[in-house]
Amino acid sequence: MNSVLTVSIAGTAPLVIAVAALVRRLGSETSTLPVTAEWIDELSADRYRPMIRLLDGRDIQFLRAQPGFTRAMESDLRPRRCQIMRDYLRCLDLDFNRVATALGLLMVQSEQERPQATAALMEYRLRYEAASAVVRARLFLYRWGIGTVDAAPLVRVFDAIRVELRQVMPSAVPACA
Repeated sequence: MNSVLTVSIAGTAPLVIAVAALVRRLGSETSTLPVTAEWIDELSADRYRPMIRLLDGRDIQFLRAQPGFTRAMESDLRPRRCQIMRDYLRCLDLDFNRVATALGLLMVQSEQERPQATAALMEYRLRYEAASAVVRARLFLYRWGIGTVDAAPLVRVFDAIRVELRQVMPSAVPACA
């Protein structure tokens, strides 16, 4: 059964490395992007769906059930997964701030006042910051073997503000961000 554990770990290592490389590449994009329908569509919440399951605990439970899996192996695995989650969070923060900035710019450039849109933007920012604080606190605890991390609320707020930007954006917008 020790070979099952070895195969499981060997099989997940390339996946972890690939995800880490992808997250780093996504985070290295420039901080200014044109505000177009294509740009907004590229910012799909789907790119952040893996972070919802990354630290939910099922993989660790599976590995614990495998003969030969030790606490030392788990102790090595947790920081790696936490680093991947931090990379995802960094990218998500950048994308959220880009979308919020673009939404704010569109509201400022709009010929009509939209007090409810301004209030909605403030609400999105507050909801995002609150969800981000919870995820980061739980991430700290997860690193030490306590609990799980649910990033779904954070991804939902990002998706909601992205949809809001898509709805507020006129069909033909010049690059403004």
